[in-house]
Amino acid sequence: MKMVWRGACALGVVAAGLSAAPASAQFFLKNYDYSGAPVQGDEPGIMQTLPDATPTEKTAALVWTMRSALNVAALQCQFEPSLLTVGNYNAILLDHQEELKNTWTTLMKYFARTAKSAKGGEAAIDAFGTRTYSSFATVASQYGFCRTASSIGREALFMPRGSLAQLAQTRMRELRNSLVPYGEQRFSRYIGFDRATLPRLDAMCWGKKGEWQVKKCGSIGWPPAGAAVAAAQ
Repeated sequence: MKMVWRGACALGVVAAGLSAAPASAQFFLKNYDYSGAPVQGDEPGIMQTLPDATPTEKTAALVWTMRSALNVAALQCQFEPSLLTVGNYNAILLDHQEELKNTWTTLMKYFARTAKSAKGGEAAIDAFGTRTYSSFATVASQYGFCRTASSIGREALFMPRGSLAQLAQTRMRELRNSLVPYGEQRFSRYIGFDRATLPRLDAMCWGKKGEWQVKKCGSIGWPPAGAAVAAAQ
């Protein structure tokens, strides 16, 4: 059991300092609000389904899912060192090692109990770990995921030992929400269609003196209303 626990931790440890300073990365003037309602773990899309799991086993799976997400962030978010996802993750493994160890033991017992054999239990927990890690892989929403994971990792460092379950219940939905890409919320990131349109340029719409032929082509509709307002200002 000790070897299994050590192996699980070794998978996630990334060498770095144990700094706990606030994250300073600011990707947008106004970030999208990913916050969501607290969860128990058995809600759709939060974590993998564990049939016939007890409340204690579901909580253990929820904590381990959050730990896995922070591990993924430590690996994927190093492009922005100020997020401190590496150092904070390593510090969490150290500071909350007892709770994480108990969490892993609970999961091992669950899969041993629900599998048809010891070998089947080992295969099941390996699959659980692989699928959990894969579920946090993101490219399009890397900024949102990394900022959210950084915030949760920092909060975990200041949580009393033995309270990771409470943190996971409070912020796991937010972490899942952060996998959906959103950009700048203060200003629009796209040029509106009214800014990109042009009047018809075919010859029938213009007279010999360059005047617009309303009878043939209707109202010119140019310049766009938005451009006219901007020019007036």
